[in-house]
Amino acid sequence: MTEHIVIGAGLAGAATARALADRGENVTVLEQHTPATALGSSHGSARILRFAYPQRLYVDLVVASRALWADIEQAAGVELITATGAVDHGEVRHVSELAAVFDTVGIEHEVLSSAEATARWPQMRFDTEVLWHPAAGVIDAETAVTAMLDLAVATDRVRVLEDWTVAEVGRRSGGGFRVTSASGGAVDADTVIVAAGGFLPALLPHLGLPEGFRAALPRFDVRQEQAFHFPYRNADDSGQPAAAWPTFIHKSGEIFTYGLPGGRDAGFSGLKLAEFNGGRVIPSALDQDGRITPEMRERMTDYVRQHLPGLAPEPYAETTCLFTNTPSEDFLIDSADGVVLVSACSGHGAKFAPMIGELAADLATGQGRVPEEFRAAHHAR
Repeated sequence: MTEHIVIGAGLAGAATARALADRGENVTVLEQHTPATALGSSHGSARILRFAYPQRLYVDLVVASRALWADIEQAAGVELITATGAVDHGEVRHVSELAAVFDTVGIEHEVLSSAEATARWPQMRFDTEVLWHPAAGVIDAETAVTAMLDLAVATDRVRVLEDWTVAEVGRRSGGGFRVTSASGGAVDADTVIVAAGGFLPALLPHLGLPEGFRAALPRFDVRQEQAFHFPYRNADDSGQPAAAWPTFIHKSGEIFTYGLPGGRDAGFSGLKLAEFNGGRVIPSALDQDGRITPEMRERMTDYVRQHLPGLAPEPYAETTCLFTNTPSEDFLIDSADGVVLVSACSGHGAKFAPMIGELAADLATGQGRVPEEFRAAHHAR
């Protein structure tokens, strides 16, 4: 029976382990901290699940992923997605283009004038047309990681090793791999799947990738993003708002923001707000410092004053998280000589986790039905 190693126990790694286990494969998951660690990209309880993309490829993948999320919820007996609906607006969000893709795929939606949208969501301000689609929601990322790993481990084909820092991926003379740890441990396998998120740039020199494949890989920019939690006005004692809030993406010519109900993050109900790709670029996740800048705090507070009258313009919590970006913001899912790379989700990968796991499992088992847009060769063009 084939043995696989998955490096990283975030959303992508957990989904890959579950997908392989469901195919009868044996898996060892190596995690240098703990699953869904706060030092990675899969911590917390609030990630946007949206269908709005200008490329049909991604919309189709969201549709497929949403069905898989439902399967995971049923199998695990937990709710992972809270329905909120989503609004998209702003002069460079290109609402009509997004709506045209929805028409083609068959996603329920409405295009509203700014006045209509303001009447429906008086807690927000709009100055362009608004796209609304009710199927969107919020993913509890941390619980999702736990659920997928629990389901995988329950098959007796998967084990998870925590506090296991990969030092080197070496090739055995008889075939396959030996992965060694910084403390001298070793695990053998036939394939290695690297789902290390922001830690990937630091790992790349130690993966033994073929020179040509390595040269075709895109640049990976790891950004330390800053997110802020703002309280709702007219909320109850637990912070719950009087009116429901959708998730949103606002893309004007001056700023690109996203917001969503913050789940249980920060221990109080509020709205999580951030500027997309507003953080500083760092070499890898090893270089994060968790620092919140006064400039970004003021920028987001000013944004609330101007655009979100339903929030009090004083953040009650703030945090950092990591994006690992390619120049095109397309994913990288590809393989070479038994090593599968699953990373660089460019800040929009959480919703796709179940399908990312399936695609990685396809590569690891030799099925290889990954879209060309995610291959290294496509990124190199």
